[in-house]
Amino acid sequence: MDSLPDLAAIEAMDEADPLRPFRNRFALPAGVIYLDGNSLGAASHEVFAEVRQAAMEEWGNGLIRSWNSAGWFHLPLELGDRIGRLIGAAEGQTVVTDSTSINIYKTLHAALAMRPGRNVIVAEGDSFPTDLYMAEGVASTRPGVTLRLEGRDANTIEELIDESVAVVLVNHVNYKSGELRDMAALTKRIQASGALVIWDLCHSAGAITVDLDGAGADFAVGCSYKYLNGGPGAPAFIYAARRHHASIAQPLSGWWGHARPFAFERNFDGDAGIKRFLCGTQPILSLRALKGALSIWDEVDMKALRQKSIALTDLFIRLVEAKCGQYGVVLDTTRDGEKRGSQVSFTHSNGYEIMQALIERGVIGDFRAPSTLRFGFTPLYVSYRDVWLAASVLEEILSSGSWRDQRFAVRSAVT
Repeated sequence: MDSLPDLAAIEAMDEADPLRPFRNRFALPAGVIYLDGNSLGAASHEVFAEVRQAAMEEWGNGLIRSWNSAGWFHLPLELGDRIGRLIGAAEGQTVVTDSTSINIYKTLHAALAMRPGRNVIVAEGDSFPTDLYMAEGVASTRPGVTLRLEGRDANTIEELIDESVAVVLVNHVNYKSGELRDMAALTKRIQASGALVIWDLCHSAGAITVDLDGAGADFAVGCSYKYLNGGPGAPAFIYAARRHHASIAQPLSGWWGHARPFAFERNFDGDAGIKRFLCGTQPILSLRALKGALSIWDEVDMKALRQKSIALTDLFIRLVEAKCGQYGVVLDTTRDGEKRGSQVSFTHSNGYEIMQALIERGVIGDFRAPSTLRFGFTPLYVSYRDVWLAASVLEEILSSGSWRDQRFAVRSAVT
């Protein structure tokens, strides 16, 4: 085995990092190594400035006039296009609105309506739970619709696809293992059967290169509070390929999705474009926080971001396996960086306690039941030195057994 890099070598890597200047744009607390950007991204100074402006000036002084004078009304489309640039979507195909769960509900119903005569939804058995819960909910409202799961009904999604399948809901990056799907290849296979595909981009938007238009995707959903750093509970987004806009009918026909919302007409007449996926009045302060977060991305080279993501995760795997493998920590993420999102997962029978001990020491990751220690690497603010130190702290916790302290076994509401 090659010798591990020392701290001097690690610091040299940081010096050569083209993304290094972005770190100073974030309000990172002193003494903390933040490896949980795949759950909640760190706040940028631009976010604080936008929220102050929106709350104190636009709401405080402009009051209701700010819907027009500050451009509040158009934010869902404006921010949708800015996210669209990061996920390979041309303008007019992405809108920021609601939560990922609600957007899954909308897109599943839309896809089922576009494939009459087909009655099967396909999803992953190890998908993030909300995807499955929403798919179950949609199926319960449509007589005859059933749900097939990869890992339960067959080993692969490809084996589940036939002429009865209307739509496939699939994660681009698995939330627990970090496995990255081949979007172009799977989209082609799904569409060859006559079905539609909805890509869940929650763990890929802002972390890796995405090309929805290039892959020919039908729909996509995703959140903005992870790698995009939009803030806790920040609004999610929907992508719908332009070729489908005339066929879209989604069940939550709120007034913001109307073609003429301020005409106050009695009956619903949906907007002709992506705006049809809007529902009710949008959360402006949250949207303004997201606007601040997205302003940084206008300067980001996505190719450099992806290269650093792979380098950070490769380094962490190498260090943890060398330092901690003897203590029962087992890698649960592919070693192939090209097939991995921007996260690394290890399993341990006492994963929860170990993660709590890490957090107390200032290394923040998260735990996913039953045994996964999960670490997310946001290239804009995570350094190679962070990775080196995090692996060293993990080694100290495991070698000393400090994680065995009973206080670390007390379960919090959020893990």
